[in-house]
Amino acid sequence: MNRKTKPIISITMGDPAGIGAEITVKALCREEIYKIAKPLVIGSKSVIKDALSFIPSSLNLNINTIQHVKKIKGKFGTIDLLDLNNIGLDDFKYGVVSAHAGRASIEYVFKAIDLAEKGEVDAVVTGPINKESINKAGFYYTGHTEIFAEKTHTKEYAMMLVSNEMRVVHVSTHVSLLEALNMVKKERVLNVIRLANGAMKKLGVSEPKIGVAGLNPHAGEHGLFGNEEIDEIIPAIREAIKEGINVEGPISPDTLFSKVIGNQYDVAIVMYHDQGHIPIKVIGFNYDKITNTWSSVAGVNITLGLPIIRTSVDHGTAYGKAGEGRANEGSLVDAIKIAVQFTNK
Repeated sequence: MNRKTKPIISITMGDPAGIGAEITVKALCREEIYKIAKPLVIGSKSVIKDALSFIPSSLNLNINTIQHVKKIKGKFGTIDLLDLNNIGLDDFKYGVVSAHAGRASIEYVFKAIDLAEKGEVDAVVTGPINKESINKAGFYYTGHTEIFAEKTHTKEYAMMLVSNEMRVVHVSTHVSLLEALNMVKKERVLNVIRLANGAMKKLGVSEPKIGVAGLNPHAGEHGLFGNEEIDEIIPAIREAIKEGINVEGPISPDTLFSKVIGNQYDVAIVMYHDQGHIPIKVIGFNYDKITNTWSSVAGVNITLGLPIIRTSVDHGTAYGKAGEGRANEGSLVDAIKIAVQFTNK
């Protein structure tokens, strides 16, 4: 698409029973989004219309229901909605797992992928889905990342999480810890380093400094606590260095993340799900002691290696606060902005 125009960013509404519609509407109350992009919501009109009750009436947002991307207006004050009309308010309850909501949410994703592959939209930003709901509907995926990989026939991909100054890329994600250990192989680690290097350049870091976490305590202590560092991780790092990538490691995981925050490294390569998710969510989530509630205020999930651009919120459906108007849209706003950054590279 012509880069002289603002990119069209599709936003999937997420699980209707969760906070997806609410955060979508709240994000599109921000004029800053329309200054950099033309957002296109893919979802259900009845659910989006219901979510309008969570914003001040003075904003007077209008819904422009369209059936083709060419009809998008891209103007602040108007929500451009590709209405799949696949669920109504009587078909689900906020905060309750259901096959109907699961099917609707995954159909939004399938449509967004199709539009991106056809070049009709420039990027996909996904709202939160519920794994139990989509499985009840007969779609046996472990998450968005795996859906995008399958539908785009992508073999080598990785999850990147960004929250303020913290950036991590995972060697493995939604697998058991035992399976994750078996995925720590030289070629896989090397491919993830390459993906991280390319992603950081798209985020504006011309010469990324990459730190690679060890798998074992203290990065193995020269084989005392395991040989994965010696046999797999170090050979991958050496190969990456030969390719001209600025990468160091393996670094003890208990010290690596403070070095990323301190700008010694621009991004960390982590070996499994919790090794990367814990530091991201410590930074990106806020717990309110007074109300005894928590919310995601920062954090973006990016799928690297795809032929299309995909970013996402770094939180779930938050069933506990769905339909109440208390959800924070910050993660979605950040996901849209990062998607725009990727379209410009």
